[in-house]
Amino acid sequence: MDLQQHVRRTGIVLRPDPRRVLLRKLDLGSRERTVKIISRVLAESEEAVERTWQEVCRDFNQRHRNAADFFQHRFEQLREYLPSDRRIDRTRQLLIGAYFSLEYTVESAALFNPSMVWHPDQSGLPAGHRRFVLSLRATGEGHISSVAFRSGTVDEKCWITVNEPSGYVTSPKVAPDAFYEKRLFRSKLFELGLWNSFCSEVLDELGDRFTLSQLASVVNTSDEQHRQQNQDFHRLGHEILELARSNYAVQYQPTSDLSERLLFPYGPTETNGIEDARFVRFVDDDQQVTYYGTFSAYDGQVVLPQLIETADFLHFRISTLNGSEVGNKGFALFPRKIRDRYYMLSRQDGENLYIMSSDLLHFWHRKQLLARPAYEWEFVQLGNCGSPIETDRGWLVLTHGVGPVRTYGIGAFLLDLEKPTRIIGRLKQPLLLANETERNGYVPNVVYSCGSVVHNGHLILPYAMSDESSSIAVVTLDPLLDAIERDGLP
Repeated sequence: MDLQQHVRRTGIVLRPDPRRVLLRKLDLGSRERTVKIISRVLAESEEAVERTWQEVCRDFNQRHRNAADFFQHRFEQLREYLPSDRRIDRTRQLLIGAYFSLEYTVESAALFNPSMVWHPDQSGLPAGHRRFVLSLRATGEGHISSVAFRSGTVDEKCWITVNEPSGYVTSPKVAPDAFYEKRLFRSKLFELGLWNSFCSEVLDELGDRFTLSQLASVVNTSDEQHRQQNQDFHRLGHEILELARSNYAVQYQPTSDLSERLLFPYGPTETNGIEDARFVRFVDDDQQVTYYGTFSAYDGQVVLPQLIETADFLHFRISTLNGSEVGNKGFALFPRKIRDRYYMLSRQDGENLYIMSSDLLHFWHRKQLLARPAYEWEFVQLGNCGSPIETDRGWLVLTHGVGPVRTYGIGAFLLDLEKPTRIIGRLKQPLLLANETERNGYVPNVVYSCGSVVHNGHLILPYAMSDESSSIAVVTLDPLLDAIERDGLP
């Protein structure tokens, strides 16, 4: 049986669009320059200010929702540079805010490495149709990556429609009072080797749950008390706050379209990008649904896995993953517990595929080698292409392998449902390789996915093409599972 006859490329292509721009703050890094620019605007006549402001409105109001609100917020952030004795009218405030803002093209370079999950809202659809959420790695200026979203539907015959994105992009509001659990925070400080009497003193002043502002207040007070005795406490206080800022919550307006929402780097571990989010629809023991997304946070030097949690794709919580076995890339969570434990795939050494288990979602201390490169098309590297998918014949795991001339292929495993450390079978040949229309791009000869779904007996497989754009393939499920079982183990 030729498995390729059961693989259908849909012809859908999601390309990066440089017209999708985000307003961000312009920080000149110089108090002197900041004061000079504000002084120039304050010296302008009312007529000149009004004329310039109308030009800003003409050029940017159609490109952003509520641009004036962003400019007003930027003005408020600059109050320390303003003369205290000067009353500033609203138009001049908005113009000052505009001078300290910029547009950032979020997907000018690439829109790739997609992950698909079923949408939390399945209302209003015809029988046999399902609505999905597609997350993508959007890469823009400076090669900084963020998480973008699209939505669409799959009908009863597995024909796929991807909705046109809104013309706007918005960043979320960072929740100022996200709570931290003292027990988990203490464990992370121990793990990082930061725990000492200063940390103990700080946490003793806080309740079992505390906010960032409460933590900052206690850290600053303790720092002032000990600075003359121990300068290292000042550095330690900074590191405590950096850890807290890596765990935060964000929210969007319910009126915003899903395609307008963007998870842009915010925490200190993410300054150079949020990469390759692998989303999974997780069902807990009480049948409650949470969407988890594991991603690689990059600060320009170190890559660390982190976790996104959401129930509605409006409110998100971002947190660090902790434990001795948290490192490298490619973490993918199973969609439910197995024998009361969480399971996750990973690739800590950059070459082999591992499986991990834990009693706690945020802490991982155990790993086990699951598979090594075995076939010619994966000799360089073996990893996963998203979270395992439960079927009645086992956990279906899509993999990526790297072969000659850095050519990527997508393969597949089957794992035992109750003992996921046991491989049932494994494809000898790739399920998907880049064809002639897909192999040219930012990184040639690459096909890659971060998560798929099953619908009406078919695997819906979104995949990136050469690290530049994305498409979707549909694979008949039973022939795929038959081929995996037939090929067996290497």
